Parts: sequence; structure tokens; C-alpha cells
Amino acid sequence: MPSYLEKRSIRYPIFGLMGITVVLLGLLAYYNWLLSILGFILFFPPFYYIFKVNAMQKKETEEYITTLSYRVKKVGEEALLEMPIGIMLINDEYFIEWTNPFLASCFDEDTLVGRSLYDVGDLLIPLIKQEVETEIITLHDRKFRVILKLEERLLYFFDVTEQTEIEKMYQEERTVLSIIFLDNYDDLTQGMDDQTRSSMNNVVTSILNKWAVDNGVFLKRVSSERFIAVYNEQILQQLEKGKFTILDEVRETTSKHNIPLTLSIGVGTGVSSLPELGVLAQSSLDLALGRGGDQVAIKQTNGKVKFFGGKTNPVEKRTRVRARVIAHALKELITESDKVIIMGHKNPDMDAIGAAIGIQKIAEMNKRDGYIVVNFQEIDTGIQRLMGEIQKKEELFAKFISPAQALELATEDTLLVVVDTHKPSMVIEEKLINRLEHVVVIDHHRRAEEFIKNPLLVYMEPYASSTAELVTELLEYQPKNGKVEMLEATALLAGIIVDTKSFSLRTGSRTFDAASYLRSLGADTVLVQKFLKEDVETYIKRSKVIENVYFYREGIAIAKGQPDEEYSQVLIAQTADTLLTMDGVIASFVISKRSEYTVGISARSLGDVNVQVIMENLEGGGHLTNAATQLSDVSLDEVEERLQNVIDEYMEGRKKA
Repeated sequence: MPSYLEKRSIRYPIFGLMGITVVLLGLLAYYNWLLSILGFILFFPPFYYIFKVNAMQKKETEEYITTLSYRVKKVGEEALLEMPIGIMLINDEYFIEWTNPFLASCFDEDTLVGRSLYDVGDLLIPLIKQEVETEIITLHDRKFRVILKLEERLLYFFDVTEQTEIEKMYQEERTVLSIIFLDNYDDLTQGMDDQTRSSMNNVVTSILNKWAVDNGVFLKRVSSERFIAVYNEQILQQLEKGKFTILDEVRETTSKHNIPLTLSIGVGTGVSSLPELGVLAQSSLDLALGRGGDQVAIKQTNGKVKFFGGKTNPVEKRTRVRARVIAHALKELITESDKVIIMGHKNPDMDAIGAAIGIQKIAEMNKRDGYIVVNFQEIDTGIQRLMGEIQKKEELFAKFISPAQALELATEDTLLVVVDTHKPSMVIEEKLINRLEHVVVIDHHRRAEEFIKNPLLVYMEPYASSTAELVTELLEYQPKNGKVEMLEATALLAGIIVDTKSFSLRTGSRTFDAASYLRSLGADTVLVQKFLKEDVETYIKRSKVIENVYFYREGIAIAKGQPDEEYSQVLIAQTADTLLTMDGVIASFVISKRSEYTVGISARSLGDVNVQVIMENLEGGGHLTNAATQLSDVSLDEVEERLQNVIDEYMEGRKKA
């Protein structure tokens, strides 16, 4: 509290008033000294009183400050020693120089002075070395938030054990919503009598009810093939540790009753909003079903998905329902991405390019940019003709990019869609698969051992004629935000025609439905034939390879190219197709040099011989009736001998079976 006279706003007027009074009294003494003396007598007491009061107040202020300083010092000492906050001073060698009693009590010690941090708290060493300003660590079964003041070599310890336990309790008690779906319920119950169907329902319901009771799950059946399960995060963690054994239990139990029933479970977690949980659960279920069922999908808030189960081979169902489910899941993945990059296999054919154009259109319909990766140095004449037509459409041609451009465009939120292959070694740019986490695989080939790791969505239908057919079905279930152009529909139709050999092989009713839909969009069959035309030189070259054909076994034809001549993959594939049209041929194999150090085999069959299995034994793969392989550092004769041995093993195995 400052003295009044020490304030300039008060001090200057008072001193001025005193000076003026003295001057006036001095002038008055010149005329009347009696009045002047009287004025001095009257003037002195008030000014004396003012100075006396000011002196008293100044003394009181000093006493107050002294007392306050003592109290503050005492409180500071008590706070330092008694407050429930740990304080520690260390030296450069990590020895403790001083701690307050609270911190010593936390370590169950009378004093920590002189002890090394390596002995009493080695978790603090990395924190100090890395200069972490604040961190939560565990010391003697207690959680502490440690704040580091590096310059002072000072550490503060705040006990947050109760806070951490409350946070953990909150996390564990958060609601989790799951949708449990009986994958093939409709297929199994078709043609069942009521008694058998009721018995199957009782078996499944009893298994699920027991699982729910054992794990503290609320379970409610909402339809013949769908259940809703409600539980919390803690229970979910326990189920994850157990790898959701309910999948195995249902599968194994129903198999004993000759009813191969499986489950798919979509889990919604990580958010407090119940509607959002429902959306996440349904989205997760769509992903699980899209991957073949018999598994659990948990969509996390960071966008990543965890999968459990999937131990059985998916039952391939050619139904509109599956196509709709996949289309819905693909739509969600596209809308959650910033852009879509589409990539086929090396040396792409009409099916790969057509399917890629279809996916690009799907991305466009969902208001996302789609880019197709193409290596223009690795395309055959048919694709060159298609690209010539595409170049006339500047907007579409701008969507075709090189592998290098794709790597530049790729971000963490980019969705990669791989079409017409599922092998990382077969794609145009394998670096894209390694860089991007969000990958979708759409293919019509049978799954081989080599497979893209952890794709978000897999749509593989080995019984489909082509990938273009699958993409066409997906296209039908997309938002009608843009018209499919004639050239886009024609490219898809070309993919179907090439892979079915003009609807003569691997053609089902769905194939004609897809072709009919594309024709209604304006697909030009004459333009397709223009793409598929071949030049005379290629025809003659193919004919020369066919001249060398021989029958190794009954119905199995093998042709071999010239050892000093290299052939394109397209040419040997066309040669194998041509051989298959010959009378008495049920399977054809064409062997030729692809490059200086590589020999390729193209295999075709009418379905009686599984050429995929034969090619897999030669490091290749493909489809039941359409497969291929490439072998390095071997001669044509060596490859021919190996092929004959594998055919012998295959045919002998068929006889034993």
C-alpha cells in the first residue's frame, strides 16, 4: 500500500498548495503581521496532520509487507514440502540432489537424495535424454504425468492414477455394435423341410446364445439370417484375443450336422454416436461379405480395418445380392478417398483396360478423380487401336497416366483398385501396392498362393467370364451422376468378348446380361471387331508356330516357337486359343521365348483339364481354362520337358482320384 504523498497526482498539488500559502502569508506579513502570524498558526496543524498520517500509513504498510512476505515464504515452504506434487532436482549424471517428502513417499523411501535414477526410476532416463517435455509413466504401480524443465534439471510429478483409471473405464465401457450375418442361410434353407430348418435354427441360435451369455453380450435375432449384438470395448478386446472363436464353433458344429453354415460379423466401434456405430457395423459387414464371408471385420476410426477368421474358401455365389453388396462397399471406399488409381497387369489386355475404364467411371460417378496406370511401351496392337480412339476423347485420355505419375499422385488417402490380377508381381507398378494401404482387388481368376497383402476389399469370381463383366455389374449399382459414354461401354464389352472368345467359352447367363446392359448404353460391336483385327504378319507368324504342334497325350496339344525368335504374350495366347478350336484338342500349350532370358507358356482348355493347376506347378497361374507362366534362365527344350512332366503328374493324379 503506497503512501498518499508518494503518488504524483496527490503529492504535487499538496506541495503547490503549501508553497502558495507560504507566499501569500509572507505578503500578508508585509501589510499586517498579526494576521500573517494567525494564518501561519491556522496553516500548520492541517499540514502537520497530513504528514503525520502519511508517516503512520507508511509504517503500517511496511509492517504489512513484512508480515505478508513471511506468510508467503512460509506457505511456499509448506507447499514445496507438503503439496501432493512430486518435485525432483537431478544433476548431469542423473543422481538425485533433492526431492520433496511427497515424492519420496511415492517411492516408499525416507529419502531419495544421492540415489541414481537408474536405480529408482529408469523410465525417466529416456524421457530426459530425448528432452520430452511431458509424459505419463508408471512408477511403483502409480501413474505420473512428468513435466521436465531441462535447463533447471527439474522434474515435476503429478499423480494421475485415478484420472487414468477413469479414462480407461470410459474407454472400456464404450458401446460396441455388431451385426452377425449367416452367410449362406438362404442357399442352405432352399428346399429344406420345416423340421430340418427348425433344427438348424435351434443349433445356430443355441451356439450364439451360449456365446453371448459366456461373454456378457446382448444378442437379438432380427431376421432369419441376421442378429444384432451389443457389448462394450472391454468385451471386444477379449473377443479379439480369442480370435472370435465363435466363427470356428459355428462352422464345425454345423458341419457335423451336414449343414456347412458360416458367420460374418461386422463390428462398429470407436464412436459414441449410436447411428454412426450402426453405419460402421454395416460397412464392416459389407467388407467381410465382400471378402468371402466366414470372418469378422472391425472398421477402426483411423480408417484401417482388422479382420479375423476367413479360414474356409468362400463359396462363389453368382447372385445380384453379392454384386450389390460389393458395389456398396466399393462406393464407400471411393467416397472416403481423395482419388482413385486403377491398375491392371503387365502387358494389359482388353479385359484389364476395359475393367479399368469401368472403375474410372465408377469413381467419376462418386465424384472422385480416377486415374488409369498404363505403360504405353507394353501394349499390343489391339490396345493401341483402343488408345487411338481414346485419344480422340481428351477428357478420358487425360485419365491415363504412367507409373511414375501414379507414384507422384498417390497419397495416404488414395484408393488403389487392382483389376484382372491379384498377384503383386503381375501388376504394372508394384511400388504402388507397397506405398498405398487402401487396396481393392477385382479379378475373375482363381486365387493363387501369391496374393496382395491385406486388401480392404476383394471381389473374386472365378466363374465370371471376365473382370469387365464384374465391373459392369458394379457399374449398374452406382449413383447415376454421369452418363456412360459409348467408348467406355465399348471398352468393357471388348473385354468380355476377348475373354469369352466371342461368347464361346466361360459364358453364363450373367455374361449376356452384362453384354446386353452395355449394348443398351451404346457399346459398338463393330468398333470392338475393329480393335480385335490383326495384321497379316501376325497371322503368318502364329501359323508357323501352329505348324510345330504335336499331341503329347490324347487331346493335349503342345506347340513350340522357334528357339531364335521372340514372341509377344498376346501372340502365344492367340495361338493357344486357335489350337483349342481344332478337332480333338481339349487343352493346348504354346511355348516360346518372350525375351533373351525368359520363356513363356500360354495354356488353354475347354474345362476338362485344369490348366491353372498345371501352370501353378510351373510358377504361374490363372484360370481353370486360361492360364500362363514365365520361366527365367531356361531353354525352350528344358521348359518343354518340365511341362511334359507336370502334365504326366497331373494326368496320373486324375487317374488315382
